[in-house]
Amino acid sequence: MVGYGQFCSIARAHEALGGRWTLLIVREILCGSRRFNDIRRGIPRVSRTVLSGRLQALVLAGAVTRVDAAHGPEYALTAAGQELAILVSALGTWGQRWLVREPTAEDLDLEPLLVDMQRRVRFSALPKNPLVVRFEIRGHPQRFLLLNKTEASLCRQNPGFPEPVCVRGTIAAAVAWWRGDMSFVDAQRLGLVIEGPKALTRAFPKWFDLYPFAHIGPAAAESDRRSVPAALGVA
Repeated sequence: MVGYGQFCSIARAHEALGGRWTLLIVREILCGSRRFNDIRRGIPRVSRTVLSGRLQALVLAGAVTRVDAAHGPEYALTAAGQELAILVSALGTWGQRWLVREPTAEDLDLEPLLVDMQRRVRFSALPKNPLVVRFEIRGHPQRFLLLNKTEASLCRQNPGFPEPVCVRGTIAAAVAWWRGDMSFVDAQRLGLVIEGPKALTRAFPKWFDLYPFAHIGPAAAESDRRSVPAALGVA
């Protein structure tokens, strides 16, 4: 691939990190994924070949280290990779604030949503006994989220625990709640249905810390112009 041919650190960093999927892979490792399949579960549309190539490129760039663990290779961020948390956070903040808040159907996928929910469980708020939440989201296969005081597991089948809570409805309503675009009550008005004992269904939203950027609201229309940072030397 032909480089930008510039000494500028922005251009050189973009050569190393600007490929499709690359920063999403960094996001997944930042969120705790270590093994190949775990990383891919958070970005299910990336092919295995591309993911392997991007991981190798990140290793060569010095941002990721690969180690042979007992159950196969594992990936971790180096000090250089950890510093990319600033970039990932800035991109998330910018996207939440400035991009159109109504995602297209192409952007609505159940698997990444449930993966994010799994890793943002508020364990201290869970009921004493383990339970399974069944997700019946229109147009998507059933998924099951096992919750107990020590772990959360996303499954394709119920692993054998009580299943008192079922979440039904549209992916759009679920995403709107998770991303902070509306309250859980408003999402229910939009068509998100939660079934089960009243005590559990009322507590359900409190079992999770929402999407990390849910607290960031959309930019006001009249303030959609910002000056270029002075550090770039642009008048």
